[in-house]
Amino acid sequence: MSPASSPTSRRVWWGAWGVFAASAVGIALFSVAPYLTGDPSQSKIPIDPEAGLHFFYVTAHALPGSLLLLLGPAQFVPALRSRYPKVHRVVGRVYMVSVVLAAVAAVLSATFSMSGISAQVAFYLLAAAWVYSLVKAFLAIRRGQVRLHRVWMIRNYALSFAAVLLRAFLGIGLAVRAQFAWPEFADIYTTAVWASILVSAGVAEWFIVQRTLAPRDRPRPGAGSRPAAPAGTGR
Repeated sequence: MSPASSPTSRRVWWGAWGVFAASAVGIALFSVAPYLTGDPSQSKIPIDPEAGLHFFYVTAHALPGSLLLLLGPAQFVPALRSRYPKVHRVVGRVYMVSVVLAAVAAVLSATFSMSGISAQVAFYLLAAAWVYSLVKAFLAIRRGQVRLHRVWMIRNYALSFAAVLLRAFLGIGLAVRAQFAWPEFADIYTTAVWASILVSAGVAEWFIVQRTLAPRDRPRPGAGSRPAAPAGTGR
């Protein structure tokens, strides 16, 4: 990510980044707290009482998942990357390990999910895309392809940020249900799961095109087409 050049654009960029970072940090702290107690009754999602390890898997997902939500926003600030490259690399490694742990635990916890097959499939696909985009980002930086690495990390963190949007969409759905007594909670939750993934992925692709790829395709000031060669000057 890099702020646009004009003062207004910079203010908008930093304002958007502030909301983005604050929501990630807020949800990370809010989500992890119940799982630090070790009490399944404090879980924010239904725990299958017949699956003894379900709460453990959810906790194993929540802890690294919250950590990577906390670490992610600062990784996209150009000034921090350029001024503290060693810190950027160390934090990046911690982030990578956290994604792998959270993704594996997500698959295990989704297997025992009580939210239905649709939500389970969504979490399986999310975990697969999470790990795939992480591997692509890792391979890109190992080859020295910094720009491609950033593209894949934008995609990866967008999938991480789906956890934030899930809570937002779930809150909206519950507010609607409180007013109209419909739909059922299971429908709200499943819709929120799919919407959070699709919206996160879509916004990431828009950002990549508009802020990462498009600026390179814009003509540089003063760069025009070459003047035509004088007639008869040859081949």
